[in-house]
Amino acid sequence: MTTPLSSVKAYAAPAEGRPLVPTTIERRAVGANDVLIEISYAGICHSDIHTVRGEWGPQDYPLAPGHEIAGIVAEVGADVTTFKPGDRVGVGCMVNSCGHCKNCRNGDQQYCLNGTVFTYGSTDRDGTTTQGGYSTSIVVDAGFVLAIPDGIGLAEAAPLLCAGITTYSPLAHWNAGPGKKVAVVGLGGLGHMAVKIAAALGAEVTVLSQSLKKQEDGKRLGAAHYYATSDPGTFEQLAGEFDLIINTVSANIDLNALFGTLAVNGTLVSVGAAPDPSPVDGSLLSAGRRSFAGSMIGGIAQTQEMLDFCGQHNLGADIEVISADQINEAYERVLASDVRYRFVIDTATL
Repeated sequence: MTTPLSSVKAYAAPAEGRPLVPTTIERRAVGANDVLIEISYAGICHSDIHTVRGEWGPQDYPLAPGHEIAGIVAEVGADVTTFKPGDRVGVGCMVNSCGHCKNCRNGDQQYCLNGTVFTYGSTDRDGTTTQGGYSTSIVVDAGFVLAIPDGIGLAEAAPLLCAGITTYSPLAHWNAGPGKKVAVVGLGGLGHMAVKIAAALGAEVTVLSQSLKKQEDGKRLGAAHYYATSDPGTFEQLAGEFDLIINTVSANIDLNALFGTLAVNGTLVSVGAAPDPSPVDGSLLSAGRRSFAGSMIGGIAQTQEMLDFCGQHNLGADIEVISADQINEAYERVLASDVRYRFVIDTATL
């Protein structure tokens, strides 16, 4: 039996700059390669706010955001062998790609040369606009569904589908581990996962934050050191210190000051999306054969690798669970950095 096209409860932005409101959205019928997921929890990412407010370009409204999705399989298509009803699963930032370009064949679907289909606000292969996880259910191609290990609660797992993989991917790519000194810039939704994962990988972790007000948290999460970037002496003290810096801040900061803290052959990777370009002094890079790089999320295989790693190390996000009617308030609190460290919506309240 195949589930027909259906309307499901959701929270969506009706227009640019408008608060999110309860509504219904359409989900497609379950096809042969699809998985129907009853969503249990959906994390709130800073990207959700930028997108629904039109800050990253015009959107097709109404738009239900949410790409940190955790739930239970309700139904699978006739050709699906990887999942079955009752499985604990997640969906991250993408739900489709072309599958045949060079990047897709290499497992980097997030860099699909023909256009990655993102979980919301993206044009799907059938021409419809994708709608995200602020809803009670979702239908996703089985190739973009992830298995959540039993060792992680669904609520704590939801943010791993974005914040977890966004930080795990560069840490893995640049070989963070024993003998490596890793700095994490910013201790927020992304930063707190970067600290947890880098420490679990065996690296010596330092947090660089504007102030010392979260120092106790940083140490609890696994950081060995914690410095305030508002103190000019910090950059002198840390000159040439780090093999890898993960910049998680979604605001413009002084990248050139950070370059000076890289060791020879060190790399600074930005994963936060700043609103404006930041000036970069190339001489500070050439002075130590340093590199400045960017990274997005990971491919499906690497995302599953991340989830399995987190399961082995009992790593979930630090979360505050909210009801659907608190979403707009939560957005304001995210903008005010008033969350430790990720809001997660209980979708039973939709």
